[in-house]
Amino acid sequence: MNILSERAHSTAGAIGTALDFFSTYRAGIDDRDVRADLTFGNPNEMPLPELVAAIRARIEPQAPNWFAYKTSEAEPRGVIAATLGTELGLPFAPEDIAMTRGAFGAIGLAFSLLLDPGDECVIPLPGWFCYATTLRALNAVPVEAPLAEGTFDLDIAAIEAAITPRTRIVVVNTPHNPTGVIYSRDRLAELAAMLTRKSADNGRPIFILSDEPYRRIRFDGAPFTSPAALYPHTLIDYSYGKILLAPGLRIGYLAICPTMPEAEREALRAAAISSQVAGGWNFPDAPLQYAVGDLERIGIDIAELQRKRDRLHGALTQWGYGMTRPQGTFYLWGRAPGGDSVGLTRRLAREGVLVMPGTLFQRPADFRVSLTGSAAMIEASLPAFEAAVSG
Repeated sequence: MNILSERAHSTAGAIGTALDFFSTYRAGIDDRDVRADLTFGNPNEMPLPELVAAIRARIEPQAPNWFAYKTSEAEPRGVIAATLGTELGLPFAPEDIAMTRGAFGAIGLAFSLLLDPGDECVIPLPGWFCYATTLRALNAVPVEAPLAEGTFDLDIAAIEAAITPRTRIVVVNTPHNPTGVIYSRDRLAELAAMLTRKSADNGRPIFILSDEPYRRIRFDGAPFTSPAALYPHTLIDYSYGKILLAPGLRIGYLAICPTMPEAEREALRAAAISSQVAGGWNFPDAPLQYAVGDLERIGIDIAELQRKRDRLHGALTQWGYGMTRPQGTFYLWGRAPGGDSVGLTRRLAREGVLVMPGTLFQRPADFRVSLTGSAAMIEASLPAFEAAVSG
């Protein structure tokens, strides 16, 4: 007898490859033999002292209701509206900000606000492997649109071909995980023009969900344009876990574009809190909300992360790997020798170096390497990469 809902089966199927990897990628490997775990964007050095101090200062209660139920509190919303407005050049109001449990919570909130069962959301390929499962959990339909082969830029024609009368959202992830590509203002303007036309055809707006958790992690002074600057029907999700390299601290937000028509903007504002409550109290913990003013002022050393990018990208390119040079994020993306990412990950694992196969992104020929390993781990991984491509 099958006791599970169809939704549960669909959700499990959408995330199955990733869950299999999570449960097996270290199976049979003694931690003492791991020289470099370069799979996920996890910290491998002690947390930022400023982060620890900010949280410690907010743990000590200052009022009886210090740890009472919290929704989207006024103070962090005001701080974010001001800083985000300055960063993107848009007049956000505090009411445009919904505090969430990381970008994951913000993405789920956006989907729940806009999608009815059977509605479609266009997602990038390759792209983050949790978009589809989050959509399936809401009985919505993920529709993949491949990025431009070779450059991994937005393919406007592919996105347009994926749009149907049921399309409600197009996800734009910039800087892009896993490739590190940042989309240009001109390309985003092309997307905005196409979506304006297709929205008119459909008789209702197609929204952009601009997935921006890596927005502040950019290399070589690369500029950044949010789709919100060009397309009013945009929602922005953000996570502090990336810039702080603290993904276990679940705090982020969903922001409503302030140039959206006022009636639609107000409808989204009004519906957010009920959707967050229904979604399992999708609000950050109280001390994290109190600390937002400090969190906005601190971050990891981007110059050091760029040095690790340059070291690893330079070495792998020298040895013949076909690597994409990332403009941002934590990651390097490249082609496995012989187009076999699973074989590559197994060869590297035997040498104590762990990376992520492209099968998680439906790209079995490619692989992803996290740059959040320590400099010592990066150096320790190089002999294994060299041997894997030569042998």
